Amino acid sequence: MYEEIPMATLAFIGLGNMGYPMAGHLANSGHEVRVYNRSQTKKDQWIKEFRGQGFGDVATTVSNCDAVILCVGRDDDVRDLLIGSHNAMAAMRPGALIIDHTTTSATLAEDMASAAQNFNLRFADVPVSGGQQGAINGQLSLMVGCHTDDYPEIKQLTSPYTRMIERLGDIGCGQKTKMVNQICVAGLIQALAEGLHFAEQAGLDRSKVMEVISQGAAGSWQMSNRHQTMIDGEYQHGFAIDWMRKDLDICLEEANRNGANLAITRLVNQYYGELQTLGAGRQDTSALLLRLQQQKA
Repeated sequence: MYEEIPMATLAFIGLGNMGYPMAGHLANSGHEVRVYNRSQTKKDQWIKEFRGQGFGDVATTVSNCDAVILCVGRDDDVRDLLIGSHNAMAAMRPGALIIDHTTTSATLAEDMASAAQNFNLRFADVPVSGGQQGAINGQLSLMVGCHTDDYPEIKQLTSPYTRMIERLGDIGCGQKTKMVNQICVAGLIQALAEGLHFAEQAGLDRSKVMEVISQGAAGSWQMSNRHQTMIDGEYQHGFAIDWMRKDLDICLEEANRNGANLAITRLVNQYYGELQTLGAGRQDTSALLLRLQQQKA
């Protein structure tokens, strides 16, 4: 049951695995939602499932909207949508708010905020965590980098798909916090892969081992939600390796700027690169176990 919130006219750009259900939650909560997606089929499918409008170009989608929400792939996608060939900022109503859920570099967020100011617009970097299932269930965690005055509006507009939200600081701080998230996740998955690999080599019942240790200090979301699919060799359940490598590259670039030592992150990123070379780039990040098993073979 959605709480009573003031209704707004919202443009949602990017109907991928995350954006599709997120835009749906906004429509179900009563907002007027206008959607755009590069794939016409995905957009048409969304319109059949939810109440809203779909448009064939970005400028028409964003015109006269209170806020524009992005959930796309990379820095270049955001830049192209907002100030590049689609030039959404030029079509937006002065004073409108841009909420970018894309995982990008902090530099991109800072550049977009500066460009938005030139158009008398507001920009916030608001990457998310929780995966596709979190998006479907409306249980995402949001990391916000924004001006203080914009935070209440961001919190209100995103509430239909939010479990946890926090302002971490000014523009760029949301993306830097997401980098911390990805750094921690990468290390956890590698540790889980090595633990499962060790248990297999030791002749243990891996499912029973995970059942026991997940209730103690070793327990994590990754262990609880991915150990069985890893044991079963199923790697189509989550965030793709190709996207994780993009994110870890961003983390390492930021670390080069701020002087952080990310030895484990750098190593895991290299392991993901090896999996990409093996053609596993579209498999989910838990396929780190597959790498260990193939080395053994």
